[in-house]
Amino acid sequence: MMRTYSDSPPNAAPLERGGTTVLALSTTASGVPQHRRRGRLFMEGGNPLSDRRSVEFRSRDALFNVIPLPPAEAALDDSGYSLHGTGADAITCSVGTPDGAMGVVTRLSPTVVWVMPTGEVDTSDARGLPVYLSGRGVTLGPIRGAFIRTDADTAGSPVGLQLVNVSLEQGRQILALLADALKRGVAVPAASALPVQDTIDESERIRAILVAISTAGNKGVLRRMGRTVRLVLERYNAETEQLEWHAEDPVTDWGEAPYDIDVIGHNSAYRMRLEVGAPDGQRFTSPLPDVLFRIRHRWHRRTPAPEGVRVTFHHPLWREQGEMERAAMDLSFSGMCIRCRPEDLLFPGLLPPLLELHTPDGQSISLRGEIRYVTSARADGTVLCGLSVSPYSSDEARWVRFVSQTTNPNTCTSDVQEEGLWDVFTLSGFFSLANKSSQEFDALKQAFSHMAKRAAEVPQLFCQAVWPSERGPEATLSIMKSYRHTWMGHQVAKRPGKPALKGLEPGRIMHDLYVRCFEHPQSDPDFRWAVAYVEGLNPWIARAHVRYGERHMAANPELAFTRKIHMMDVYTHEQTGRLHEGITISPATSAELTLLTDHIAHSRPSCYVEALDFTRDRIDMRAVQGQWNTFGLEREREVLIARRNGVALGAAVLELGQPGTNLYSLLDMARLFPLSDAGPSTYVALVDAARRWYAARHRRSFHYLCEDDGGQYVQDAGIHAGPDPYMWIISAKLIPDYLEHISEVSIGRRSAPNSRQG
Repeated sequence: MMRTYSDSPPNAAPLERGGTTVLALSTTASGVPQHRRRGRLFMEGGNPLSDRRSVEFRSRDALFNVIPLPPAEAALDDSGYSLHGTGADAITCSVGTPDGAMGVVTRLSPTVVWVMPTGEVDTSDARGLPVYLSGRGVTLGPIRGAFIRTDADTAGSPVGLQLVNVSLEQGRQILALLADALKRGVAVPAASALPVQDTIDESERIRAILVAISTAGNKGVLRRMGRTVRLVLERYNAETEQLEWHAEDPVTDWGEAPYDIDVIGHNSAYRMRLEVGAPDGQRFTSPLPDVLFRIRHRWHRRTPAPEGVRVTFHHPLWREQGEMERAAMDLSFSGMCIRCRPEDLLFPGLLPPLLELHTPDGQSISLRGEIRYVTSARADGTVLCGLSVSPYSSDEARWVRFVSQTTNPNTCTSDVQEEGLWDVFTLSGFFSLANKSSQEFDALKQAFSHMAKRAAEVPQLFCQAVWPSERGPEATLSIMKSYRHTWMGHQVAKRPGKPALKGLEPGRIMHDLYVRCFEHPQSDPDFRWAVAYVEGLNPWIARAHVRYGERHMAANPELAFTRKIHMMDVYTHEQTGRLHEGITISPATSAELTLLTDHIAHSRPSCYVEALDFTRDRIDMRAVQGQWNTFGLEREREVLIARRNGVALGAAVLELGQPGTNLYSLLDMARLFPLSDAGPSTYVALVDAARRWYAARHRRSFHYLCEDDGGQYVQDAGIHAGPDPYMWIISAKLIPDYLEHISEVSIGRRSAPNSRQG
């Protein structure tokens, strides 16, 4: 369900019109928004969908002055809890009088009730009606409500009632009724999502995953015959090939196997069935399992919030609650958990329009949120409340920086470790990747230094991560938003030798850098693809990128693509001097862009087309160019067409990026495509035209990405040989799995990776 808000953050004055705070919503006398009483509410998975209107708050006072919000703005139509009780466990609903139930309640919150009627119901009455809820011998009401129209043509469809002007006491009673249903197991949060499961049966992968988990010190749960105990996987003993666990309580009297263990990995929960195990007091040893069952539980990894992080907010429905301040327990780019009290009266689907997160260093970050779950009361009387959140646009950069540093404390951004960063590239041999010397890069040093500082200021487009030690920067990896839905990983280098850090396990440095960089794009709601151009001869790159891409391309080519290409160099001053008689070249017309994108769609995999903005609506890269330009940075694409007698024969796609973003200028790249069988005959002319285009933009050279076998035109055009990297593309859907893979091949391996990559 989509909800539209103003992207402007709260500021000093309320939004006023004629002296009143404006809510972009109108209600009828029944208290139900007028737009919700017209037509039908479309259904998604049995849940009603309704339009949303924006609520703009220019200050905390403005927010407080309009509370209580209209129910349609305070919570989702499918808020609260889904109910599955029958007979004595059911909650029923009556309208008009407490007698004669209309039907069984299937979904309930203090703002809305959905009922499966036992007979026909006239929903045309627009008046506010008394609503009664009955369950477990208790009847609540009357509560004012009004029908929400549903699809009357669909048999067995539920009937919705918007509850309005629900008092604080009535809210307490409804949530108490729901708390009882939760305890009896007949209610589940309406916003809960089912995990995705996967089965892993490769013994080496199982070993690597569990070694990585033992290195991280993550906790698990041992289960047998209804009993549970928490435990930690301390290590994998390679000599005995046994897993060594330590439990919080003795497990000697637990009896013989089988045992079930759930343990947390980087992004996933793993479940295993152990047919053999040796309990000894609080010690427990077991062999590697034959199979691991992986349960994907989050798109974004959450991490404990720093001590002292607080969240303040108002309850959208009940002004008398006042401003609440609660401690943050954990957070991610898209969510957080806060410690609350039962009397806060929070429930799934509630939409706090303004949450202010206060950091220990005095920052205040404005967020909007949705309550996703509320736990039962714990032993200390508190409840844990999970929220999905997103920042107001003006606080986006600060939110991303705060979460990135919180979730990856071993790393930092390049602005903090700029001094010495150039030495990492020199010492690692990075500059020799394409048979170049470090002196050839000296002209880029100033631009690189400028972008190292700039990247930290624009997390919407960049992340240049650094792993620091007492020696200075140990290693670095970068990622940048290169296309509308795509982030490009690039520029990884590691200083030779090891820092003098006690307990630093092999592979930790590369693991931490990859996690920070590849989690970073998850803060971008447009993120769909990750790309890289990687040198497959490097053992680390082969494991971390190439083999992973090949495996997933074989399993599902819609989600991954990798192939070797030729990355050649072209110098702008080396015009061929040919006349190219009969060939005319100019920017593509609209019809020619359609011709080009049709050709690419038929000759390239869909993930290539989508990731590199070769769809018809994105071929001009206008959206991402606008993003870069907003921050004063260069990003451009031009399509040149070669014609003979007015007929389009070939195309050159020319791209440009801000100097200093990559030391090999990876964004200054050109591709050639045939638009007819005679297309390659125009390539030399197109390369000369590309030289003029890049020279006009003050570039001395650019890359030609050759995706065919080359041929005579390469020599005729004066194109120079270069490296043969793999073009690597994976779907953002694979990122959680990819980071599990990185964990396996870095800290899950017996030896440390060594890497350098353009």
